[in-house]
Amino acid sequence: MKLVIATRNKHKLEEIRTIFRVPGLEIVSALDFPDVPDVVEDGKTFEVNAKKKAVTLARATGLWALADDSGLEVDALNGAPGVYSARYAGEPVSYPANNRKLLKELESVTSRRARFRCVIALASPSGKARTVDGRCEGEVIREERGTQGFGYDPVFVPDGYAQTFAEMDAAIKNSISHRGSALRKAAEAWGGMLAERPREWSGG
Repeated sequence: MKLVIATRNKHKLEEIRTIFRVPGLEIVSALDFPDVPDVVEDGKTFEVNAKKKAVTLARATGLWALADDSGLEVDALNGAPGVYSARYAGEPVSYPANNRKLLKELESVTSRRARFRCVIALASPSGKARTVDGRCEGEVIREERGTQGFGYDPVFVPDGYAQTFAEMDAAIKNSISHRGSALRKAAEAWGGMLAERPREWSGG
């Protein structure tokens, strides 16, 4: 049984492969299908974008496909950058530029509550999809710290910890992160089904 992950982001793919482990399941990615075009993530919610990516790749490859859409929501910015997290500072995508813009906008802000959110969608080859979600609450600090991870990891400290995601050991981060939470829910909800080589969703 092959499951194709709808990403060409090697950092994200590594995280997914580490956490989403199902016996007998071979994980491939969009990198293995260079002729399949990138999906335009123009949805207004993480759920819409995740479903769109999973359904597009599933239909294009004839395989079950898993996709995630995730980002950082900052309360003081009314939930921004949200679904625009990856391209917050514009094109081309630049993690350092995104972090600089975020810290600049929060320069005079005292309350820096934020959360990482992740929605994961699983789509069948026919295009039917379902989702699960995960989140991690914390706050945005005033400077970048750490060299691990990617994205906003250097400026985000999860509740109950003193380190940023970028300062943490990957195993610790994966145990508490939004993506880790969503992937564990996905494995629990769908792992057994995928191991049985399904042709379509059962139960409606």
